[in-house]
Amino acid sequence: MARIGSMVAAQVVRLLTGPNGANLRLTSLRTAAEASAMDPGALEVRAQNAPADLVERGEIARYPMVLVYCEKVNNNLVEKFRTFSGMVSMAAEVRHSKDRLQGLQDGLELCADAVTQVLDSNRGDWGSGIYYAGGYQVTYGPVKHGGQNYLQTAKVTFEIGVSLS
Repeated sequence: MARIGSMVAAQVVRLLTGPNGANLRLTSLRTAAEASAMDPGALEVRAQNAPADLVERGEIARYPMVLVYCEKVNNNLVEKFRTFSGMVSMAAEVRHSKDRLQGLQDGLELCADAVTQVLDSNRGDWGSGIYYAGGYQVTYGPVKHGGQNYLQTAKVTFEIGVSLS
């Protein structure tokens, strides 16, 4: 089961960091007026499930960042003679940090929109028995102390279908 979660997480990271990925979408979402007030910069994308304080202790954290991880693997054997045939619950946690509160939420929303646009444009078969039917949920967290002074997160959750022999 762990192999399936990491395999799907790696595929999501490839989509988010690819040529039509989240950074391209983020650039297109910005306007000249927004760029000066709330420019979130380029997204750092990685497959990892770690709280913000541990990420900051372990290395220099570059914000904004997207952490992609598997939340749940459900092998419900939709296709009876497959080894695995079910759903994998994935999360893309967007973290944004600034030294001031001004523009923090707006920058976070731009980054979350970039992630959801990548998902919207990649519905269908991802190859290797992985498919995305569409749909996601975005949950915004409160501002906390951390990062460059203030830290806020948005969690994008979505379901991936997997069918393996």
